[in-house]
Amino acid sequence: MSHPDLRGIVSPILTPFNDDGTIATRLYIDHALASLEAGVHYLSPFGTTGEAVACGMSERMEMLERLVDAGIPPDRLMPGTGLCALPDTVLLTRHAADLGCAAAMVLPPFYYPHSEDGLYTYFARLIEAVQADRLRLCMYHIPKMTGVAISPALTARLNAAFPETVVAYKDSDGDWTNTKAVIDAAPGVSVFPASEVHLVQGIGAGAAGCISATCNSNPSVIRAYWDARQHGDEDRAEALRPGMEAHRQAVQAAGFIPALKAMMATATGEARWLNTRPPMDDADPALGQRLVDQLGWSWPPEDPRQPRT
Repeated sequence: MSHPDLRGIVSPILTPFNDDGTIATRLYIDHALASLEAGVHYLSPFGTTGEAVACGMSERMEMLERLVDAGIPPDRLMPGTGLCALPDTVLLTRHAADLGCAAAMVLPPFYYPHSEDGLYTYFARLIEAVQADRLRLCMYHIPKMTGVAISPALTARLNAAFPETVVAYKDSDGDWTNTKAVIDAAPGVSVFPASEVHLVQGIGAGAAGCISATCNSNPSVIRAYWDARQHGDEDRAEALRPGMEAHRQAVQAAGFIPALKAMMATATGEARWLNTRPPMDDADPALGQRLVDQLGWSWPPEDPRQPRT
């Protein structure tokens, strides 16, 4: 069984930028609030979709505080805090824990050669350095970007050593075999595949939910699918599944960050959504229009129609 306190639909929210490259604070807060209203259980600021590694540490801490100041309960937040340098990861993670965040989502260090023992030592020292009773970590496995795998065996080892701290795992590899292996190896860990498509098999296999880029654009449908499965309404879930999968496939094929930002710019009329942080190119408004037309999409979405769990 997964960790009882961390389950559901998590949105790794986009980060909008002003034309001068600074974070567009009001847009950021409004998107976070709309995402919660649409039904996501948690927000994950500064994940990959939020262009985290292109944002500075002070920016990330300030924006997290701004979200809390805007009335978002900190226990609805799972911010990304992982950086290569352990002292930097300690600083961001301690800040998240001190705010009362539900968990911190931590990338592995991804520059120097490593062993599994070295990765274990990194996470163990992180936990020891933060020294917060309420610290919860979500291991962030995205080897296509980092070149570093957080294996099922390492996850189980960390959970056994720190059972109240290492309690979640985000699998962004896209390989269901690995997701299932982590679920089996570390039953005390909440395992979140990075695609709602994997909820189809994942819910029955013990997955805790999903942390998906397209929770930015399709949160109400993903939440409705989750709720239908939780309530045993398989007919409702099957009716939602084709549209949910088609939405995911269209955005994924177009490239998550440029596609999602272009869609937001088209739907809201706010051109700042097209801005990204270098070295990425800004989003193409024509892409947004094509996807909005293809998907019949608008923002903000309607509220989920199923009762929420």
